[in-house]
Amino acid sequence: MRARLRSHQLRYPRTALAHAMRFAVFAALLSVPLAGQSGTPLTLPEAVSMALGNNPLHKAAIADTHVSAAVFREARSALMPKLMFAESAVRGNDPVFVFSSRLRQQNFTPADFALNRLNTPTPISNFSSRFSGEWNLFDGLQSWLGVSRARDMQQAVEQQLDRADQELVYQTVQAYFGVLLAQRQEQVAEDALETAQAIEASSRARVESGMVVDSDLLSAQVVTSRRKQELIQAQNALALAGAQLSIALGMPADTAYDPQETLQERRFPAETAAELEAKALDRRPDLKRVELERSAQAKSLSMAKGALAPRLNIFGSWETDSPSPGWNGGNNWIAGAELQFDLFDGNGKRSRIAREKATQERAVAVRDAYRDEIRLEVRKAYYEYDAARRQVAVARGAITQAEESLRINQNRYDGGLSTVSDLLQVEEAAHRAKADYWQAVYRVQTSYAGVELATGTLSPSSSVVTQ
Repeated sequence: MRARLRSHQLRYPRTALAHAMRFAVFAALLSVPLAGQSGTPLTLPEAVSMALGNNPLHKAAIADTHVSAAVFREARSALMPKLMFAESAVRGNDPVFVFSSRLRQQNFTPADFALNRLNTPTPISNFSSRFSGEWNLFDGLQSWLGVSRARDMQQAVEQQLDRADQELVYQTVQAYFGVLLAQRQEQVAEDALETAQAIEASSRARVESGMVVDSDLLSAQVVTSRRKQELIQAQNALALAGAQLSIALGMPADTAYDPQETLQERRFPAETAAELEAKALDRRPDLKRVELERSAQAKSLSMAKGALAPRLNIFGSWETDSPSPGWNGGNNWIAGAELQFDLFDGNGKRSRIAREKATQERAVAVRDAYRDEIRLEVRKAYYEYDAARRQVAVARGAITQAEESLRINQNRYDGGLSTVSDLLQVEEAAHRAKADYWQAVYRVQTSYAGVELATGTLSPSSSVVTQ
């Protein structure tokens, strides 16, 4: 038995050294880039730029700005005079038509007063060219208010475009760091499989030497199988993360990219929750959009009140009438002004005022509620970032402790002082510590991006993108 033990010790004299080397390799991985997938090299700033140029959500937001610009031009056209041109050709023997056409053609003769010609005239043709125009000089300032309202809505849509771009940057940051996390998780799964296979090999040697029973080897084999399954899941998670990144960039899901960064600890500027709240209330584009929509609704209320005022219009026209094509007949013109008062409309305009007033009150309430919602979003993002930042330090220490515990228990198991169950339990803790560490590092990056998103400061030049 002693001979067998000495033989086993000779075969495995460097177990502690092997674990120390694995720990050193893991520590080096904190700063050494992982071998990326074959694909187009891509940095995070490049990814953000591509997303803002190709993502359909950005294109849809751009289209909304074009719509709002067209609506503004349409509203402004109400301030301008309207000019029309009409060309018509008519033929008939209607007595009124014949009589008036001859007058307009300046071709009327005394013979046209004959009763037979008045009652049963012969058919004639009239070719008319007409220029006409009208201009609303005053409508209770409704047109001017309509232009101002359209301008507010145009600016609101522009603010929404800014917010959509911020959300797109956030999605890209999440997708990009999601790939980096998946790479680290795959590496952790590979390391865990290597450790499990080493424990299995050690157990097999001890079983073959008669030092332990077969259950030790079976337990080690179960863990090895589980680690193989976890590696398969990690590999598929990496493939899915790559597809999510490609879609975020507005590219086909099977487009391969090779991120040039690695997932590692970063430090970001520290601000208090109160400071972040104040910044959000001042910078959030969507809050500005809500305020502009409230302002636009106030203009709608003023327009409804303006509908009670009188309306003043001017109009005019110039017309030529000829018996044949061409301007070879008579011409005439007319001009005038019209002042309109609504004496009774079934109380429709006052009902519209009441409706617009209620809508205005709702817009004010929505704005106030939105401000409260933003405050809560900022608090949530701040606490998520603060928790992730502190969890990194804890997880980093746990890795060191777990690796050292694994080394000690491996030596104890090799020396016959502990069971394989104890060793596998410690191995699971070491594996979990590594996975938790990278999850915490990932959450630091994405949660800080969430802080900037909540405050309305996230952009392609943000530190989370460029650092």
